[in-house]
Amino acid sequence: MRLTSPVTSVKGVGDAIAEKLKILGVNTVEDLLYYFPRRYEDYSQVTPIADLGPGNVSIKATVESVTGRHINRRLHITEAVLSDGTAKTRAVWFNQRYRADQLAKGTEYYFSGTYDLQRNRYVLQNPAAEQAKTMGVSTARIVPVYPETAGFKSHQIRKLIRELLPLMQMLPETLPPELIKREKLFSINETLKNIHFPEGAKDLDAAKARISFEEMLSLLIASVLNRQDNAKLETYNVPFNKAAADEFVKNLAFTMTGAQKRAVWEILQDVEKPQPMNRLLQGDVGSGKTAVAAMAAFMMARAGLQTAFMAPTEILATQHATGLANLLEPLGVRVALLVGSTKAKAKGELKARMRAGDIDIAVGTHALIQKNSDFHKLGLVVIDEQHRFGVRQRAELLTKSHKMPHLLSMTATPIPRSLQLTLYGELEVSILDELPKGRQPIATKVVSPLTRARVYEKIDAEIKAGRQAYVVCPLVADSEKSELKSVEAEHERLKKSIFKHRRVGLLHGQLKADEKDAVMQRFKNKELDLLICTTVVEVGVDVPNATVMLIEGADRFGLAQLHQLRGRVGRGSEQSYCYLLPANEKTISQRLRELEKSNDGFYLAEVDLQLRGPGEIYGRRQSGDLDLSFATLGDMRLVKRVRSAAEWLAGEGVNLVQYSKLHERVERYRRLTTLN
Repeated sequence: MRLTSPVTSVKGVGDAIAEKLKILGVNTVEDLLYYFPRRYEDYSQVTPIADLGPGNVSIKATVESVTGRHINRRLHITEAVLSDGTAKTRAVWFNQRYRADQLAKGTEYYFSGTYDLQRNRYVLQNPAAEQAKTMGVSTARIVPVYPETAGFKSHQIRKLIRELLPLMQMLPETLPPELIKREKLFSINETLKNIHFPEGAKDLDAAKARISFEEMLSLLIASVLNRQDNAKLETYNVPFNKAAADEFVKNLAFTMTGAQKRAVWEILQDVEKPQPMNRLLQGDVGSGKTAVAAMAAFMMARAGLQTAFMAPTEILATQHATGLANLLEPLGVRVALLVGSTKAKAKGELKARMRAGDIDIAVGTHALIQKNSDFHKLGLVVIDEQHRFGVRQRAELLTKSHKMPHLLSMTATPIPRSLQLTLYGELEVSILDELPKGRQPIATKVVSPLTRARVYEKIDAEIKAGRQAYVVCPLVADSEKSELKSVEAEHERLKKSIFKHRRVGLLHGQLKADEKDAVMQRFKNKELDLLICTTVVEVGVDVPNATVMLIEGADRFGLAQLHQLRGRVGRGSEQSYCYLLPANEKTISQRLRELEKSNDGFYLAEVDLQLRGPGEIYGRRQSGDLDLSFATLGDMRLVKRVRSAAEWLAGEGVNLVQYSKLHERVERYRRLTTLN
């Protein structure tokens, strides 16, 4: 039997069972070996019947009698009397007629199940039973529980995997022996045996630790190798120009924060090197990322190089273009906007100027990477909210240059430290953890539906004072089954009742792009007082005059998303407010309480990681593409330990090709974009 053999080569697997296994993603012998339990039940402690207490128990007992009877058409009960010399007890099985044939009178078995009250007496309910003289897989041990499918249960999977025990002892090692010795890890043989059939809790922990280490190692070696490859690329190195830096800073209408100065200095040091920069600039909403990117682009322009500045939406690209033009055109920097809605003639002229080098900074959406959008000398690529772009789109933009340009990615979603070292491991990270002077923390409060009228009064008072407001709803259209607020129904209701004397707008993701942009532009131009919207306002658009937000059904949103939504207010110098109205008022979730007490996005990102795990936060990539069974991306100690081992392996020049499973995973992770 080989690892690549079809699963039908395992004893006990016919066509019908093979179909069930296929549903579980098990097609080969190797798939079955690496089909890991989702949890474990501890039945390892065998207790005398006389000492039994309620709960999960294991006993070693002889069958004294077995009877079966029908209670009604749907219910059959099998009952056995069990004895171990200290006492007797009854075991009961529901709709398991085969038990009467399986259990031989006078034979000793291990029984593992729940000992609980039934009709005023304790009985062993639906226990697993295995002869005491055989090696059991479901009794008197730590029992693995596997992901199941209809008609195919854990006890059947355990029996199939038991057939692979001899093979487990013959498997070639999947990690370099020197690494196993250095990290004091179980061998792959010990690991698989104890993952499926642990001898005890200590061995199970060691097996889990080995698998977690190996899973994380694949990811971090990929990160180290990608970083090494990046270092081999040739780029435009830009010597530090003190006069240009002083000129930029002197022209600013505000004083840069300490965090902004640190980030700028890190970027300027990066672009001096002959290797391309690959840096992630992460900062909370309103922390001044654009000013940092603007200074980097200005320094490029002074060195005779161009910058491509890409944003995910036209309105955000327009906002960036306006801000950069206001800041840099007085200094002689030529800024242009290239988006899908740019007229064909103007688009052609802009592209010709980009090719000729007559534009220093081209701001745009995907239009920047379309055919015929080429640059004369592209030195820097800035991508805002970069996780919205796919790897292919990024790669296309990077090919618009004779040499590999420097890459600065920006995100307003704070990334926990452990994820920076894993998913984002090949990037250098700059953090903006200060807000500009004059910004006040947003006053955040969880409110009850009973106080809704008072919240509306507060919103109206802010509008009366010349400010603007948002009401965020979770759904677009009304659903009879859902208690959640629909944005369309809420817009109609508020426009015709509470706020009929105000100018009320509607914004949601199902509007066409130009309709969305038009609504947002009207709000920005103060032509609307109140915007009823969905989470489409989550990222980017800057309306400093908006000072109050009500989030309906707030308990249905993730913590990071709530923090991003809240960041649409508090953009100016006025005190701003965010009201969180849960759909379920009976219990207020921990994440709403955390949001109420903190404005710190980095703190909230760590809390979110602990509460929900990375798979929930960062989507299917963590649970699907990353394929982690036991490793946790939030485990900072493991990440640091494995990162050190990955760098040691890379430094030792170990040839990974001889470890096919590790090599295959590393290559797959290298193809995955860290920021996709």
